[in-house]
Amino acid sequence: MASGSLRGRILRCADTPGAGGVEYFEDAVLSFADGRVTALLPTAEARAGGMDVEALEHLGERLIVPGFIDTHVHAPQLGIIGSYGEQLMAWLERYTFPAESRFADEDFAAAAMAEFLDELLRHGTTSALVFSTSHEAATNLLFTAARERGMRLVAGKVLMDRNAPAALLDTALGGEAASQRLIRRWHGTGRLAYAVTPRFSITSTEDQLAAAGRLLRDHPGVYLQTHLAENPGEIAAVGELFPDALHYLDTYDRHGLCGERSFFAHCVHLQEAERERLAATGSRVSLCPSSNMFLGSGLYDWAQLQRDGVCISLGSDVGAGTSLSMLRTLGDAYRVCQLQGMSLSPMDGFYALTLGNARALGLEGQVGSLGVGSEADFLVLDSAGDPKVRQRMRDVNSIEEEWFVYMMLGDERLVAQTWIAGREVRG
Repeated sequence: MASGSLRGRILRCADTPGAGGVEYFEDAVLSFADGRVTALLPTAEARAGGMDVEALEHLGERLIVPGFIDTHVHAPQLGIIGSYGEQLMAWLERYTFPAESRFADEDFAAAAMAEFLDELLRHGTTSALVFSTSHEAATNLLFTAARERGMRLVAGKVLMDRNAPAALLDTALGGEAASQRLIRRWHGTGRLAYAVTPRFSITSTEDQLAAAGRLLRDHPGVYLQTHLAENPGEIAAVGELFPDALHYLDTYDRHGLCGERSFFAHCVHLQEAERERLAATGSRVSLCPSSNMFLGSGLYDWAQLQRDGVCISLGSDVGAGTSLSMLRTLGDAYRVCQLQGMSLSPMDGFYALTLGNARALGLEGQVGSLGVGSEADFLVLDSAGDPKVRQRMRDVNSIEEEWFVYMMLGDERLVAQTWIAGREVRG
């Protein structure tokens, strides 16, 4: 792997902003070797230690930050971003299921999975928790493409054994067997990990949800990802399918699907008992503001989840989300919080996209912080990539103000370079 050093402005989180964990360096050196960070220190200290810092190119006004992390995104839905006019259940039937059916063609799937990962990198996302399709072969192709790019990726084959087109359905036992094969092949290979992935309770029978629970028990260390309480119509359908369930979350919890490696996307319409159970089990939620607004699903309550002690992360949810840019996702999160009477601070937002999402995934020390020994996944952001951002920067007087401009006005145009494990993959 490549080694080297970059000199310039650097922003990182060593801990939460409330704990004083945000560190900003006006002039610093980031060094890396064998794919990991070996040093991050002010230029004056590097010079005093004998480094020839004058030989390093100075990045000027550009800003080095950890690579962004996305905790909920659908690989096969890139082509249906911005599809008009439906709420969740109709949107799945009209757009999602037809799009995912195309991935039965392995040539199509190989090209589409590669394009999806390249787009993540172009948008500055270096690690992600990803839904594949229900096709085992397409999921193998997603992992293969991620390994070729050296990305840290958690992904899984979607489990669906009812209430979807026949071309997308598996069976409880068939989906379990395919997941077993994928886990044995990919979980722990390089920077890859597996997530058991029932789409949601509507498309999985009790038998399949029980099989998902067996997969978690049989393979400690794998993740669980699914959807929860996104849309009123969805919640009503779950109530009809599971009349004896205490609530929506109980359809998963009764099969052992809650825990510290379990991610429940959306969580817009949670009951108090569900929030309490999520907190008690250490389960994670992935909030997806862009998607929730686009589909008209509603507004989650970030502040209430915090008060209840629920672990929060952020996801783009492409394709109902309208951009892979985690900067745009963060801007939408700010707007949703404002509508709920909460102002999401710039540094809390920065933490969410980096160390916060890394901690939710159990990857602190690996990604999200640029700490010494962590994997050298980082971005070089350049405000000149977008004229309106560059103009706005004339009146910025602090790193907090600068980051707020990025989170409200920025997108992939600000990402000048993307580095994976100390190797520039886009720039």
